[in-house]
Amino acid sequence: MRNFRTILAGSAAWGALLCAAPAMAQDSEAERAEAEEPGAIIVTARRQSETLSEVPAAVTVFTAETLQRTGIERADEFVQLTPGVTIVTGTAEAGDTQINIRGINGARDAESSVALVVDGILKTNTAQLNQDQGTLRQIEILKGPQGALYGRNAAAGAIVIQTVKPGDILEGSVLVSAAEDNTYRANGYISTPIGESAGLVLSGSYFHTDGFFFNRFLDGDFVDNQEIWSVDGRFVADLGPRTELDIKARYADLDGASIAYNTSFHLPNFAGVDPAFYEDVNEHPFDFYGNIRPINTQETFEVSAKIEHEFDFATLTAWALYSDVDQFLVADGTSADFARFTFPGATPASVAASNACFASTAELTGFPLNAPTFIGQTPVPFIFDPATGSTFGAFSPTTCDGTQLQVRNQSDISGEIRLASNGDGPLEWQVGAYYLHIDREVGVSIGADLGQGVIPQLYNGPDTINPTSQLYNDAFDTDVYAAFASLDYEVSDRFEIGLAGRYDIEERRATSLVPAVFDPFTGGPINPGQQVVNGVVQPLPDQQETFRQFQPKVSLRYELSDDVNLYANWGIGFKSGGFNNQGSAAIVDQAFNQFIGTNVLIEDVYDKEVSSAFEAGIKGSALGGRLTFDVAGYYTQVDDMQFFEFFVGGFGLLRVVSNIDEVELYGAEANLAFEIIDGWDIFGSANVTESEIKANSSRPSTIGNESPYTADYTVNIGTQVVQPITDAIDFVVRADYRLTGPTWFHTVQDDANPTLFSGLLPGSALQLPAEVGDAEYSVTERDEFGILDLRVGIETGSFRVTAFAENLTNERYLNEVIPAVEFGGSFLSPGGLRRFGVELGYNF
Repeated sequence: MRNFRTILAGSAAWGALLCAAPAMAQDSEAERAEAEEPGAIIVTARRQSETLSEVPAAVTVFTAETLQRTGIERADEFVQLTPGVTIVTGTAEAGDTQINIRGINGARDAESSVALVVDGILKTNTAQLNQDQGTLRQIEILKGPQGALYGRNAAAGAIVIQTVKPGDILEGSVLVSAAEDNTYRANGYISTPIGESAGLVLSGSYFHTDGFFFNRFLDGDFVDNQEIWSVDGRFVADLGPRTELDIKARYADLDGASIAYNTSFHLPNFAGVDPAFYEDVNEHPFDFYGNIRPINTQETFEVSAKIEHEFDFATLTAWALYSDVDQFLVADGTSADFARFTFPGATPASVAASNACFASTAELTGFPLNAPTFIGQTPVPFIFDPATGSTFGAFSPTTCDGTQLQVRNQSDISGEIRLASNGDGPLEWQVGAYYLHIDREVGVSIGADLGQGVIPQLYNGPDTINPTSQLYNDAFDTDVYAAFASLDYEVSDRFEIGLAGRYDIEERRATSLVPAVFDPFTGGPINPGQQVVNGVVQPLPDQQETFRQFQPKVSLRYELSDDVNLYANWGIGFKSGGFNNQGSAAIVDQAFNQFIGTNVLIEDVYDKEVSSAFEAGIKGSALGGRLTFDVAGYYTQVDDMQFFEFFVGGFGLLRVVSNIDEVELYGAEANLAFEIIDGWDIFGSANVTESEIKANSSRPSTIGNESPYTADYTVNIGTQVVQPITDAIDFVVRADYRLTGPTWFHTVQDDANPTLFSGLLPGSALQLPAEVGDAEYSVTERDEFGILDLRVGIETGSFRVTAFAENLTNERYLNEVIPAVEFGGSFLSPGGLRRFGVELGYNF
């Protein structure tokens, strides 16, 4: 309840939510809706064009004018202006995007919790959530389960995007910007008619930045740099007076760095040796010293076709999409692997790795590193050699930590057919079916670093320059079948009820691609899930599971007056279960449960996530439309919430998805906007979310903790001024401030937990009791932080010049904290720093 009091006490000083300009009507339904209510914002929140005030749910809308004046282009930008929504993206690799809406989070390596719908087509790859989607015209963010209406992976909400559609005149725009850190952006589009019944839009974008941080060991190489370019095409043609064909194609390429992390330790009993062994994550100073240049590439290609035919009584819509996204990552390994490569063993590979490690540490003795990392006279960890041993945080300049290589390649084919009413009567309906096929390969390779580079493939033999020591590699095959329907009925002029439902069947299969070979360093199987029979490594067996779920949704709207609506809705959200890389359960059990006595439950198959969500609110306008408001409360119960876990140990690293048995979420939002005078608006929003883990068989000690990745509250306040300088020139100022409340990133929070140190200390040279190595995680909560963005410029009918400042006050904050609980620390990613720039735009 402290979060409710915090927000309510501060909310009296400001108004809320974005004051947005009218959306561009792109179809006849939208034109009819706007004709009935001139100046209204037209949305498609229920897969039909209607005014925003009629939607029985909380919806945040960014219109074409708002997108231009805020500079929004990608999800990480518009999410920051949306109450109750947060995002973590690009901290490890470009495809890692996790959007949290009202406490429901997308787990890394699982499916997203948020559906992405672009021009009426559902995209299914989570890697596309934070990509450019062409030239934007409108964005709608819907909260709460939307699966009944928008389909797969809409458990927490949906992002509905409209892009430029060709018209009957030649038009286009060009935008270029330059900012600090060699940050450059350019994008543009041209739309042209082709004959009397067709049109074409071509869009392109380019982005480059050196980033904010650099590697002090590799002569200043940057660790968060990126270069991205994309091209989009859209062809729309009338095949007849009632039939329209819409074909789109897109290609994007990204080349940048990866794993922009530092390590932070949380071992209070080690603090006597160095206080940095027990560090508050919010006080960590970031420096980077890895000896492997991080690489991240992402290549995207997609093509879609949609056809609409209007009958007298209904409209038939059918679409098909092919998408392919290939991702590749190389980086330093996790140096907390407790001397996996540093102790000479019986194998030649182990001896070679030990020799390389010893040589690299000898050359670097005294080299400055992040505390408490230090390099002694021998590469052996200090717990084994307290006199001259070393301590390596993650991604050190030595070869002792090894390397990591990851691939995630996914192609999918999907399609939908839908028949929806187009009459003007009190009853509106739709019915349809959906199919999706996914082919996905995921591989994580842990290898030795012999100081000779990294071979860009998952498996490297023991005689190579980069021998593989552990490998997870699986092919995942998925078929999805779904049927859906909805009814919306106007019971009276003021009362409307909506019913919708969808039934999903997901058939999933996993096939291991790990070769049946031995680990050259330990002599055991290269994957811990493999068995050895008569001296021969056995291949991992195939797995298969089917997940089913019905997703109903009920919505009510009552018109109190012409300007005020009451609304309520309830629905079921669903995310399919799936497979971790095979061998995950075995490594967690061997390395932690059996060795240090933990009771962490990880399965190679994780369960489906099902949520039940209720929302009620009031929305409307007053003072002749100068004041708008939307206030809502919500309650959600989540069963088997999917959660990303990261494990580090002597085996290297492991990424898995686990389930939290039951999580309870409830909260409230307030959104207000006020036009003080013509051309001067103030706006803002506030959300507060309370959460509690009610049951968690994966980690029973975490019951009572908060839902991970969920900010306690978010507050947005801002203003926009548009005033004429002359008859042809306007002066424009836009300021947006976002306050994000404290956030836990793991189920383990104000808790102590045994670590690998707890298992190693009793038998080490230090001969200390096991509890000395326990970690305490109360210092891993991210603090509240506030970001102020400012844009100042001038506009004419065709030109605009804007100076901008991102994070004007240079607030230092954390983008993400990933505790590796049994490792005894966390992996920290820094947020963006202050950046000044200028932007030039031209429309024709």
